[in-house]
Amino acid sequence: MRIRNKGLRDLASIVFSVFYLFAAEQADEKVRKVRGTLTVDHLRVSWNKGTTPYLSFCTRLMRPKLARYPPRMIRIPRPPESSYKEPVIAWLYYDGPFSTISSHSKIVLDMPGGGFVAMDPRTNDDKLLAWSGRTGLPIISLDYKKAPEYPYPYALNECYDVYHTLIATRGRCIGLSGQQKPHIILTGDSAGGNLATGVVLMVLQSAGTDARRWPGQEALPVPDGLILMYPGLDMNIGNWMTDEQMSLIQDRRMRSTNKNVLRRKSEDYYKLTPTTPHPSDDEEDKFFSARPSADDTVDSNANDTVKSNTQDTAPKDLAVPEMGHQPTPPNIAHHKASVVSSKPRHLKTRLAMSSMISYFNDRILGPEMMRAMIILYVGPHNRPDFSTDFLLSPVLAPEALLAEFPKTYFLTGERDPLVDDTVIFAGRLRQAKYNRFVQRKELGLLASKDTFHESDHVEVVLIPGISHGFLQFVSIFPEGWKHIFRCARWMEDIFANVEQETGDEPERRRKERHHRRMPTESSGDEDRPLEMSRLRSATGSSTGGKDTASEANGYRRGNRGRGRGRKGEADVKRQRSMVSLASEDDLLGRRMKGLAGGLMGMTADGNTTP
Repeated sequence: MRIRNKGLRDLASIVFSVFYLFAAEQADEKVRKVRGTLTVDHLRVSWNKGTTPYLSFCTRLMRPKLARYPPRMIRIPRPPESSYKEPVIAWLYYDGPFSTISSHSKIVLDMPGGGFVAMDPRTNDDKLLAWSGRTGLPIISLDYKKAPEYPYPYALNECYDVYHTLIATRGRCIGLSGQQKPHIILTGDSAGGNLATGVVLMVLQSAGTDARRWPGQEALPVPDGLILMYPGLDMNIGNWMTDEQMSLIQDRRMRSTNKNVLRRKSEDYYKLTPTTPHPSDDEEDKFFSARPSADDTVDSNANDTVKSNTQDTAPKDLAVPEMGHQPTPPNIAHHKASVVSSKPRHLKTRLAMSSMISYFNDRILGPEMMRAMIILYVGPHNRPDFSTDFLLSPVLAPEALLAEFPKTYFLTGERDPLVDDTVIFAGRLRQAKYNRFVQRKELGLLASKDTFHESDHVEVVLIPGISHGFLQFVSIFPEGWKHIFRCARWMEDIFANVEQETGDEPERRRKERHHRRMPTESSGDEDRPLEMSRLRSATGSSTGGKDTASEANGYRRGNRGRGRGRKGEADVKRQRSMVSLASEDDLLGRRMKGLAGGLMGMTADGNTTP
């Protein structure tokens, strides 16, 4: 039923929503009809329902007093390097007068979700107002352009341009003082988590290439932290989990976190065979412990490759066979090898369905909705490679980029159709960080006693019994406030670590500068003990020890004066400084003379005694 008047349409939406809360059968039938002929209008009407005047009024009445100041709409200009010139619309959530924002140097940049097609920042008022009131920081939520009017990668470029502008202007574009580069945390939920992760990947890419930089322009710094709430990180919807994906989920270091996810995947099989006895928790633990982790899988694959290469090259290294023994023809050997390789490989993990298929009856996010969102987001004129485009599917990002990621937090429900995206991407991040740690340790860049702490890089929180988008329903799901404030604590922890690191840096530099301070600003002064020893040996042959000590002290005082730009007043005759020697050979000769001068009978002026 089409209603042209917006006010009547919003009122009818509320009336029918209340009706379908009590008429469950009619609601299921209506959902099946809508999802069978899903359009972008259906998605926008259902997901933007929270911004209707009636629902927003009820939400404000039920919402606790979180902040004193309402959000403000702002426009953020594009950087000069961008191909787009239209400014980006954003909403500033700041619990204070705008005149006091200049005292801040920390920003939270949020990308709201909505399947790339719906939902602006005002649909997340509960979350954003709570963050601004709890942390006291400016929260910027982007109202990026939506598909299908602006298909991929327009929204991603918008988010990247805003981050670029904040860094380039040192925050002046939103009212900061600009005295220093701001520290920024990126956050995103659902589709916004995809965009936030894509921005980090683009920043890391721009740091390794000059394609997006002007001459003399510095590379963009990596965000200080990343907080993802039920993100959608894989746009290539699959039915079955691969062996590599299951090995990441079954990693022994994350077994306790992913235990319920693994049990759910096992139940997909046992529901079809109710008479089959289910394994106990101890048996499942034995099964998981017998399975190799992600690191072991990598090592075993490498060993298999080495063995296969050795077997292939072995016949070439054999000696000439004896008479009477005919060698095996190469074509037969290759045929045997091809037969062996064509046999099905034994999987190291159970056959398991992806979470998108396991929870296909989810009322909030189903496979047909994901399919519609991806089609609308990609657009009619794009055909990306879903197996390699990691800006579209960040779960495919190369390990070299993942190793440079900031500390990342994940918050997802265990019954979310996108829970696999969280656990797989978190496993890949953990694996990349661990591999880099091992590599740096082997190169001697880290101490042998250093240990790898996963909590320094990745933290995952899976909420039992919760599906997708629970932070949008805190009015009817009060437990969601606890998780909103948990994200606020994560922000405070990230900025506390940043302050600790930046606070220790000046002290570290001061200690290094004090340790390396010399009479003259040259590395040649490190040879001073050699020159002093030569002076002591030369004067000791003609004068007493007392005169030698006084001359040595006078030499030291005179050299300190020269280090400050004044002439030295030492009693000892000044010799040519070793710093000004013409070459390294002359410097080496001087060193050897200083060491052997006493034995050769050389005086202080360079003459040899008879």
